[in-house]
Amino acid sequence: MKLHNAFPTRHGRMTVKPARLVALATTSVVVLLPHGAAAQQTEWSKLPRMQLERQFAGPLQDTVVQRWRDPADGTICYLYLPISAPHSPPTPSGYVQYGSATIGSISCMPGPPAPAAQKR
Repeated sequence: MKLHNAFPTRHGRMTVKPARLVALATTSVVVLLPHGAAAQQTEWSKLPRMQLERQFAGPLQDTVVQRWRDPADGTICYLYLPISAPHSPPTPSGYVQYGSATIGSISCMPGPPAPAAQKR
């Protein structure tokens, strides 16, 4: 994955356009939610978890790139995140609001195909 191509460059230095990251992260989350899931109020702590496989230093100071795997279907996602981001106190259902802060981006792809069934 060529992460450096995902962000605009200027004079050889990497720059991140916050509006682009917010739009990408928001679009990615909406695309990943099952139909009607946005209207459901599931407790955050009860949602299924992906598996963190690796973590790398990000292209900018105090950022990381994380590789996550969905244990249900093997989908691989790379997240680009700041190490910390301010947010509101948790709501009763466990969600927080990040406001207008840029909290990162996500890129997902199918995992490797399942092994072929053995011939009998």
